[in-house]
Amino acid sequence: MADFNLESLAPYLGQLTFGGLAGFASGYALKKVGKLLAIALGLLFVAIQLLAYAGYLTVDWLRIQESVNPLLESEQLNQGWQALVAVLTNNFPFAAAFIPGLILGLRRG
Repeated sequence: MADFNLESLAPYLGQLTFGGLAGFASGYALKKVGKLLAIALGLLFVAIQLLAYAGYLTVDWLRIQESVNPLLESEQLNQGWQALVAVLTNNFPFAAAFIPGLILGLRRG
């Protein structure tokens, strides 16, 4: 069995730790921003419905649904996720530690 030297792993442990913490912070922040976006969209929907109920505007919900449905297909969502990860891990030496941190941050946020 080869000699196990913790000192030789020290630079890598620091980078792995930073990668994990950066991923967690990014995931946590993304989840919080997502929640704020959901609140804003919900309030916008309520405002539009109130205006429509009062007769100030008419909404073509079928047309909106036709515009939004392609964005919600699994292939499109997968491409969006891959693009987000590519941006967040660009020029990042230990992206392997970033991804689990990101997922943990998204779960905890």
